Amino acid sequence: MDVVERRISSGYAKPPWIFKGSALYQIHLVKAATARAFIPKDLRLVEAFGYTLGGFFLASYDDSPVGVFDELVVIAGTVWNPPTSCAWAARVLVNSDEACHHGRKEVGLPSQVARFSKKITAVPKQKGEKTFGFLDTFGLGTTLSQPEDLVEVKVSEVDGAACADICSIKVRSDASEMEKKLGSWMGPTIKMSLPSFSGNTKYFPNLLKYSCHLQCRVRPVRPAVVSDPLDDETEKFSEENHTSQELLENERRLSVAVMLSKPILALQFKDLTMQVEAPVVV
Repeated sequence: MDVVERRISSGYAKPPWIFKGSALYQIHLVKAATARAFIPKDLRLVEAFGYTLGGFFLASYDDSPVGVFDELVVIAGTVWNPPTSCAWAARVLVNSDEACHHGRKEVGLPSQVARFSKKITAVPKQKGEKTFGFLDTFGLGTTLSQPEDLVEVKVSEVDGAACADICSIKVRSDASEMEKKLGSWMGPTIKMSLPSFSGNTKYFPNLLKYSCHLQCRVRPVRPAVVSDPLDDETEKFSEENHTSQELLENERRLSVAVMLSKPILALQFKDLTMQVEAPVVV
């Protein structure tokens, strides 16, 4: 087993790890009660009026230590790390065994192997409406001739022979009022650092802290629409007297609840270069 694990993680070599591609970063108002299900009790949640800031990060990497892969990071909420704050990931879904293994064993992330299926549907064009090529976010821009197509990204978690649908993310390229004013402007190139906590998992029980340094072109876009294959049962669960499989299903449902929360801002990251530093034990 040790030999297999060394072979799986060999592509990452030594940190920092560099990822290049594009992404959609969507910030949501998440119920504090939902976020607390993922966050260690000794960490203080940043909240106001019963809500915290969470959301998701949907990325398509065309260059990484393990090559091309897709990633969905579900962000449960924000926790205090004086004098600033850090994000906490509820779930990380990747369509790469190597990326999943590295996330679990090296970064302390709740990583799972997943399947990403992308479907394009034509949407009738409205007269006089300006559009833009937003679908580049998912690495599909060069394959589309109509800017008003709808891209649906279905994400399913894979566990051996089993496969569980997690969510569907729909991105429509028709322009909102803000996007109409921006036109084809891709936004400025900016640099920023996103500090995060991780760990407290069965693969890495220690609490870790690491930073992601990003350089990319950023612009606000219309929020993606998330739908749930589990319907109304998403948050209906008690943690008492349940099997490990049922507890795993509860974690999935709560992750979907984060995705279904109210979006307040969506940002497109284009020409993204992300440098991930080695985690340190807190």
